[in-house]
Amino acid sequence: MCGIAGTYLWPDGGPVTDRLTKTLAHRGPDGSGRYDHPAGAGEVHLGHRRLSIIDLSENGAQPMVAGGLALTYNGELYNAPELRAELAAAGVRFRGTSDTEVLLAAWRRWGTGCLPRLRGMFAFAVFDERSGELTLVRDQLGIKPLFLVRRGGAVAFASELKALAGELGSSLRVDEGALVASLLYYWVPDARCAFREAEKLPPGTWLRFRPDGGTEQGRFFSLREVAEEGAARAEDPAYRPDLHAVVQESTRKHLLADVPVATFLSGGLDSSYLTALAARHSPGISAYTIGFRAEDARFEAMPDDLRYARQVAERFGVDLHEIEIAPQVLDLLPRMAYHLDEPIGDPAAINTFLICSAAREAGVKVMLSGMGADELFAGYRKHLANLLGVRYQRVPGLVRRPVRALVDRLPVATARRGYRSVRFAKRFLSFADLPEETAFRRSYTMYDRAELLDLVDPDLAGTVDDVLTEHADTYHDNALGDFVNRMCLADTRMFLPGLNLAYTDRASMAASTEVRVPFVDVEVVRAAFATPGGRKIAGRQGKVALKRAAESILPAEIVHRPKGLFSAPLRAWMSRDLAPVVRAVVHEGALVRSGFLRREALQRLVDEDASGRQDRSKHLWHVLTLEYWYRSVEQGAS
Repeated sequence: MCGIAGTYLWPDGGPVTDRLTKTLAHRGPDGSGRYDHPAGAGEVHLGHRRLSIIDLSENGAQPMVAGGLALTYNGELYNAPELRAELAAAGVRFRGTSDTEVLLAAWRRWGTGCLPRLRGMFAFAVFDERSGELTLVRDQLGIKPLFLVRRGGAVAFASELKALAGELGSSLRVDEGALVASLLYYWVPDARCAFREAEKLPPGTWLRFRPDGGTEQGRFFSLREVAEEGAARAEDPAYRPDLHAVVQESTRKHLLADVPVATFLSGGLDSSYLTALAARHSPGISAYTIGFRAEDARFEAMPDDLRYARQVAERFGVDLHEIEIAPQVLDLLPRMAYHLDEPIGDPAAINTFLICSAAREAGVKVMLSGMGADELFAGYRKHLANLLGVRYQRVPGLVRRPVRALVDRLPVATARRGYRSVRFAKRFLSFADLPEETAFRRSYTMYDRAELLDLVDPDLAGTVDDVLTEHADTYHDNALGDFVNRMCLADTRMFLPGLNLAYTDRASMAASTEVRVPFVDVEVVRAAFATPGGRKIAGRQGKVALKRAAESILPAEIVHRPKGLFSAPLRAWMSRDLAPVVRAVVHEGALVRSGFLRREALQRLVDEDASGRQDRSKHLWHVLTLEYWYRSVEQGAS
């Protein structure tokens, strides 16, 4: 796991690459390097910051150069041992044991044909000295990031947007459409970027730059095609993937390292399952969990996740470390706005950063996370809620209208405690009457069209409509007849890389820690989409197929416990500790002064939340994160 950067045919490319690489120092504190190739066949400069995980010797240093190829690479290949054996049998000789050397040899032998064979997470740039071509690549599922800015046939790229923004400064303009999308989703979808001139390389693609200024792009993995192939296999009643075997194998491969590996352990199904499997392969493994002040958790009506995490740790001999998160997180807001690159309104980013920081202080460089299981196996409440919505629409309107009126009048909280079930009911009724795709999107977005138009500059009405409609094809452009798997596919294509993988990468690397995600693995994905939706949601229970797989190792109390939250007690923080900051942002914040957000609409959000009529804590938290991100951009431009 590392940070990569570079330039191709870029004016003053060497010094620019040095500065880009320096900004990424937190991603790789164990070493740095640069490769240069002169003009003629194509001037290129590649930079690298190293976090040593496999082959800690200089044999794993980067950029790595051999046989006319130069590689700067960020990631891990979990099938590197198998690829190494195949290449060695074909006569390739290796100096060390790093996966970087395996990747370089695989590219030399198969070119882009090696990409479908790679199992892992990666973003890399490879330069061919003979042809003068530079190729950029991003992994199949978007686990690792790669940002770039093109100017004609030239390109500058980096693992993080902040490096490009810091170098190119005022020449990058904020994309107001991306900010509108951020308000809607509370993250910036992968197809957009916070700056107009910058872009993200799409998952499962490669992009080649030639010395004549031409470019070529290709795709080596299609999640939609994998899902459709899985659906075809699932039609065979005799076919049923062995999920436990697939997850167990993926977890074992993700433990590959020459340094200590630990796990996230929330006490929920996903992290408990991975921790139990990891403990079988690595007895005495460490795990890290979070907790909150008792009064905050009570006000938020949060489940007692710590109790379950302790139970799992004791049962499997895991060394558990508990970290309490208090409202001093306000001090982290400017730092997190910097590290997250784009406005991301999920407080789980802070949880990830603090857990990884604690692990790093204890000498741990690698963590396993249960990220991705909810998207692939229909584990979010929204999945079940949308299925219930279909049934709800069959209820006569004479019954639905008084139910809605009653729920509208109920408070989500009093001065002493929150009412979780009321929050869920209000959320459900906000989309239960809508058509399928619209309802699904509304189940995880922050505002409807009227609310969003009310919140932003009236001149952005056209942008709002563009943002509201641009991702509909993510739901419709496939042949899946299975409602549950259509939701899972949309989530895995959009929600997973756009939010969860993005904040996980940035927050963990801010603490110089590598987070691996065994569920976000190509073989697990294939098994997930070969599992019919009826085996994922049964009755009122989600993630059923994964729960049945986990029953072979976990106690029933853990497998079938109510779903926990890797989040934070936002209502408690907003109504108490952060209230003065929210007031300042509403009345004199940079976004209000710029005209992008409207003060009156923000004040209504504050009033609704304070009165307990609606839960607007998530909305207000994201306004804070957007405000701090916007301030950092203003400061960088000044």
